[in-house]
Amino acid sequence: MELTGLKKAAIFLIAVGPEHAAQVFKHLTEREIERLTYEIANMPHVEPEVIQQVLEEFDQMAIAQEYINIGGIDYAREVLEKSVGPQRAAEIIDRLSETMQARPFDFARKADAGQLLNFIQNEHPQTISLIMAHLHPDQAGAILSSLPPDRQVEVAKRMATLDRTAPEVLREVEATLEKRLASFVREEYTTIGGIDVAVEVLNRVDRQTERTIMEALEEEDPDLAEEIRLRMFVFEDIVTLDDRSIQRVIAEVETPLWALALKTASEQVAQRIFQNMSKRAAEMLREEIEYLGPVRLRDVEDAQQRIVATIRRLDEAGEIIIARGGEDDIVV
Repeated sequence: MELTGLKKAAIFLIAVGPEHAAQVFKHLTEREIERLTYEIANMPHVEPEVIQQVLEEFDQMAIAQEYINIGGIDYAREVLEKSVGPQRAAEIIDRLSETMQARPFDFARKADAGQLLNFIQNEHPQTISLIMAHLHPDQAGAILSSLPPDRQVEVAKRMATLDRTAPEVLREVEATLEKRLASFVREEYTTIGGIDVAVEVLNRVDRQTERTIMEALEEEDPDLAEEIRLRMFVFEDIVTLDDRSIQRVIAEVETPLWALALKTASEQVAQRIFQNMSKRAAEMLREEIEYLGPVRLRDVEDAQQRIVATIRRLDEAGEIIIARGGEDDIVV
């Protein structure tokens, strides 16, 4: 069987299992999902050694990409040559080079957030949001926290509503940074920003910054504020809560709702819940889950969202702690 890129992708998704494959699908277009689903459905028996070959290739490509992100192609080639030899390293780098597209503001992702703040804080909010949308969420969160409150709101709103930016706009913005830092320009349209980027940044700012921005957004654009709020903490994030917070949430949520919510939850989430219950309560919850039998996915997701709403309400009331960036979230 000739292993085309599409067949390798199908084999990889089969190997990692449906749960992880579903997570990958969330980042693909409908056309890509359609082609992969067709390929998976028509995939003949695959020998274990072929699966292992595909997984090893994926691992090597992922490692190489990480090396490139850290120090560029030359650095990646040097490290790979020491681990897999010059020939294999060249093959991996060549394959990545064929699919890689230069990302605007790569230089900025390697810069100190404080230095970037000094340079962009007096720019127009649209310019700041454009630059921040290309930064690592930790960098962007630090910058957003340091801006004046009125500019925080304006920048967050513009970043959440960014869609596509034409290359000439990127070139103009990058040109202002070129005097200090190296840069390169991508010729095609670049999809950046959006709600997911805004959420990643807001999840890393301090509590007061988040509250200020969200309150202002609720007045200016309630629908946008609600969509951002719903994405800022998802059900699987329960594992990031401390034990005391989980116990407080458990006390607020009835057993039937937990049973429904845990039907599709990861083993890690389920264990965190069971571990913070009494032995008797945990046994009752397990029995409740078994008693439920098959349920609609929509009902499970609704139950999970109701629990997330409870978590956010308790967080707003200061009764539990959701980890964020900022000194006010240090627990002592």
